Amino acid sequence: MIRKEDVYPIGRMGKAHGLKGDINFIFTDDAWDRAESDHIICEVDGILVPFFIEEYRFRSDTTAIMKLEDIDSLEAVQMLVNSPVYLEKKYQEELEEDEVSLHYFIGFKMIDGDNGKEIGTITDIDDKTDNWLFIVEQADGNEVMIPAHEEFIAEIRQEEKTMVMDLPLGLLDL
Repeated sequence: MIRKEDVYPIGRMGKAHGLKGDINFIFTDDAWDRAESDHIICEVDGILVPFFIEEYRFRSDTTAIMKLEDIDSLEAVQMLVNSPVYLEKKYQEELEEDEVSLHYFIGFKMIDGDNGKEIGTITDIDDKTDNWLFIVEQADGNEVMIPAHEEFIAEIRQEEKTMVMDLPLGLLDL
């Protein structure tokens, strides 16, 4: 069984393309292509289901037309329309450090490098603007937004799923 903590979001399925089972895949992370994954994971009725990629072709830098194994008709593809798409975190670990998507870090604990205290858990990435933000849930349930700048990331401990941050003085007090 695929667990939510072992995957991270890379996009969503769009509408069907044609009548033979092709579908538009709108992606936010192209690690599935760079790591040469043979499958993606779609959420179908709340369950994470792997689908093997038969072939794909890019339409733009954020969209691909994808053909999945055993999805051979318009009816079969309908169950995937608007489905969230995930990639196993192990594929991100294969890539070079500078190729890793920020979405990979969802679920990591964030630590303040100055005092070693836990800031909270990264629950999401705000990538709607040029200045991306980590959305971090603190122990008291409050959310803080931390700039996702390389210069603030002091250390990444993949085994511990921890990110140590060197943040500007007073940033957490805002």
